[in-house]
Amino acid sequence: MKEIVHEMFSEEQVAERIAQLAGQINEKYREEPLHLICILRGSVFFFTELAKRLTMPVTIDFMAASSYEDGTVSTGKLEIRKDLDDPIEGRHCLIVEDIVDTGKTLCMVKKMLQARNPASLEICALLDKPSRREAEIETEYIGYEVPDQFIVGYGLDYAQKYRNLPYIGVLEFEE
Repeated sequence: MKEIVHEMFSEEQVAERIAQLAGQINEKYREEPLHLICILRGSVFFFTELAKRLTMPVTIDFMAASSYEDGTVSTGKLEIRKDLDDPIEGRHCLIVEDIVDTGKTLCMVKKMLQARNPASLEICALLDKPSRREAEIETEYIGYEVPDQFIVGYGLDYAQKYRNLPYIGVLEFEE
């Protein structure tokens, strides 16, 4: 089967939207230190570009989590594959995610992190796919709302391919 990627958002459009999101976050936090939490792996590209545009003092950490047994079926249980290195108690924290799909894993991650008593805990996602939502999750900052299509590029992958595309695209399969 042939894989074809159609561009949805160009590299320039993505850069402009990330700058706008950074502007909103800068306006809210001003000079307040902000602890950024990157949800691995897909968020790395977005996380890096967003962090470079923030003007307040920033610290960073990484987390890898899953609620999927084989990558496709949710178990409903949160598996932390890599936890945060630093405590978040009393800190303003921003979870940076590539895409909010069903919301299940992100909802469980937020609940777990909330139990660690941060001063605040918000979510910034590059992409949101509300038509797939199964768990109620508040996302304070959203780059783009996307339809229920297979999205790749800018960190998002299919079988570990296409992450390095500088744009966001839709993957289609042809015979």
